[in-house]
Amino acid sequence: MRSMLLAAAAMIVAVPAHAQSVDRTIVNRIIDEGINHSQVMPTAQHLSDVIGSRVTNSPGMRQAEEWTQAKFKAWGLSNVHKEGFDFGRGWSVERASVRMVAPRPLQLTAIPIAWTPGTNGPLTAPVIVAPITKLSDFAKWKGKLSGKIVMLTLPGTGNEPSTAPFKRYTGEELARFDQFQQPNYDPETADRRLKRLDFAQKLDAFLKAEGALAWVQKSRLDGMLVHGEGYLFGKGDTPSLPGIELAAEDYRRLARLFKAGMNPSLEIDTKIRFDDSDTKAYNIIAEIPGTDPNAGYVMAGAHLDSWHAADGAADNGAGTAMIMEAARIIAATGIKPKRTIRFALWAGEEQGLLGSLAYIEQHLATRGTGTDPKATGLKRFYGWNDRWPITTKPEYDQLAAYFNIDNGSGKLRGIYAENNPAVVPIFREWLSPFAPMGASAVVIQKTGGTDHVFLQAIGLQGFQFIQDPLDYFPRIHHTSADTYDHLKGDDMRQGSTVLASVLVSAANADKPLPKPPLPTKPAVTDPFAITADED
Repeated sequence: MRSMLLAAAAMIVAVPAHAQSVDRTIVNRIIDEGINHSQVMPTAQHLSDVIGSRVTNSPGMRQAEEWTQAKFKAWGLSNVHKEGFDFGRGWSVERASVRMVAPRPLQLTAIPIAWTPGTNGPLTAPVIVAPITKLSDFAKWKGKLSGKIVMLTLPGTGNEPSTAPFKRYTGEELARFDQFQQPNYDPETADRRLKRLDFAQKLDAFLKAEGALAWVQKSRLDGMLVHGEGYLFGKGDTPSLPGIELAAEDYRRLARLFKAGMNPSLEIDTKIRFDDSDTKAYNIIAEIPGTDPNAGYVMAGAHLDSWHAADGAADNGAGTAMIMEAARIIAATGIKPKRTIRFALWAGEEQGLLGSLAYIEQHLATRGTGTDPKATGLKRFYGWNDRWPITTKPEYDQLAAYFNIDNGSGKLRGIYAENNPAVVPIFREWLSPFAPMGASAVVIQKTGGTDHVFLQAIGLQGFQFIQDPLDYFPRIHHTSADTYDHLKGDDMRQGSTVLASVLVSAANADKPLPKPPLPTKPAVTDPFAITADED
């Protein structure tokens, strides 16, 4: 018993010593400012309600670029500026209406596809259901589409959910993320995917050549939700025909009427504005200067751009507001970090993480031999990781850590360690003061689809937080329901506070976060795989 008591006493004494790199006094100040004096929801409300959707290079995005810089300056941050990169055309919707006019009048739920043109006044024509998903489908529909509005998607039968759309992670679910995932290097599949990216342009050219007047696709979700994503945004690359996404229920009604021989017709009236006055997109950068100019910097980021179906509140006004609020908290508390803390609001994320990729190439590293063909748009996104070698820049070793938020407004529950076991005990220590707030899980698993990805791909310490999913993916992500109403204030106050503390811990740590070796071209994971080509 005595030995057990001595061991327990030793553990009690050891805990504070182990945790001294987290300054609890600073944590108290951060919690007070972040919880009791929070501005995160007014920030999110202005982005969502006042500015609204922020498609890259749209008027809304230009307004957001100026407003966020002004807020950073008002809060006392330094070196506030924007950094440009080549992108493409500005595009915005001024008016959109889609009606069924035969066999009866009915207003439909619809949205223009991004970067498609307007109709130049009301366009009325019969529809034809012509599912076209691959090049070999063109021959089937040749000579049949002239004067028609072409419905390109199979109607299907519905996707009623079998589980509740709103959820929070249980401890058991979080534990399942703590599994090492072996990477899969498959350059042949990557090459086929790059070739398929030309399909949208070839389809647009085929429809135009056949005399089609417009095209329609079905929303991928039921519930009268629409999205409207489009990816042909480069100058000279935008589609020639108007494109519309219809709510799934409206689309299926039209398909049934067509199948029944009722000859349904649509009236489409869309007014679209293109702006080619500045084809550069812009990342927004702001800093809290460090006291040691030789210590490098830590970084936090979120993408500022959104899609246009709603207000871009959860994706990613919430992440943007939490990044901005973390900056405000640290500035307001007067904390003087050892390393500079840099904040980035990315553009072009929705088109392929293009803003964070541009930052990497401008500041940190390039990939390829310099003779690789220039890639734009999604080809740039999908092809970049297969370019070798990686050539680092002087700033590469100055980045000590990067933290990203981009999964809605849900509470931060922990962080993905990205298959980097060396950071696991450090993250557990930094998050330890926030276990009572629900943020304690450190899992080895990788996660993707957002702006830390290309940092990881060049061997730098880029990380994404785990967030409660809420109803983000079932209902909100990219949809017409992405409004302020679905943001959770308590969760966002918690997230801003946790992020501010983690940034200060990283900025004041004795050493940068451990990073893996600089990646080199890997061996093909399965050199004997044989797969069929797809057109």
